[in-house]
Amino acid sequence: MLTTEQIKSYQQTGYLVLEQYFSSESMSLLKNAANEIVADFDPNSTRTVFSTEDHSKTRDDYFLSSGDKVRCFFEEDAFNEEGALNQDKSLSINKIGHALHQLDPVFKEFSHSDKITDIALDLGLARPQIHQSMYIFKQPKIGGVIRWHQDASYFFTSPISVITFWLAVEDASLLNGCLQVQSGGAAMPLKEQFLRYPDDSTELRTLHNMPWPDDDSAKPLEVKKGTLVVFNGLLPHFSAPNLSDKSRHAFTLHMTCANTDYAKENWLQAEPSLL
Repeated sequence: MLTTEQIKSYQQTGYLVLEQYFSSESMSLLKNAANEIVADFDPNSTRTVFSTEDHSKTRDDYFLSSGDKVRCFFEEDAFNEEGALNQDKSLSINKIGHALHQLDPVFKEFSHSDKITDIALDLGLARPQIHQSMYIFKQPKIGGVIRWHQDASYFFTSPISVITFWLAVEDASLLNGCLQVQSGGAAMPLKEQFLRYPDDSTELRTLHNMPWPDDDSAKPLEVKKGTLVVFNGLLPHFSAPNLSDKSRHAFTLHMTCANTDYAKENWLQAEPSLL
């Protein structure tokens, strides 16, 4: 259960940091499960990369049909000019998505645990439902930048209800590309909406021209393994590239309230999991 002070802080800032909310042992379970998925993955089955900088890279069927599957996506700098991996596949995967919470036993049990459900309820999701899960590797040296964005752009509901659960599976610091959030100031209205059309074309539509925060004004969330960060769908956030020799593994869940209207234009239309 969250305290009254924690809930008030979340409502004022848009995010909440729960230091080492999960044990080191539970983080090892998630990490081992993710590594097993990568070990079983055939790198020749796809060359799909994940990018928030170039949305043309997220428009192919492998990505758009992954809402009810468990699939691996490469880092942008994973391949050389000849199309071969620059290093072992275990150090080339950007993330695993997007139905770990439904299809993998380890991630399913974790995602539906009471510790997750209680926070969702405390933060106002009367009927919490999970739409997406991702295991993010942020690989050493090649872990790419994640541009400023708001998660409601990708999980639009009326009214806006999406909450992100971001879990540090490994220590996160400025050196290995930790999460950074808007610091202080008025909340930003939704700036963009990612739309998927019936022909599976996509568009990142600009809703207003208010600029993103300056990188230098962001608040870095340097946290230890097992720390849970929860934030609302309007909070601007980003992460810099990982230029260090240490990875920055994280697990994320995106939830909305089943009492709200989930937009038919959202890219992910797989059946959500009610908690």
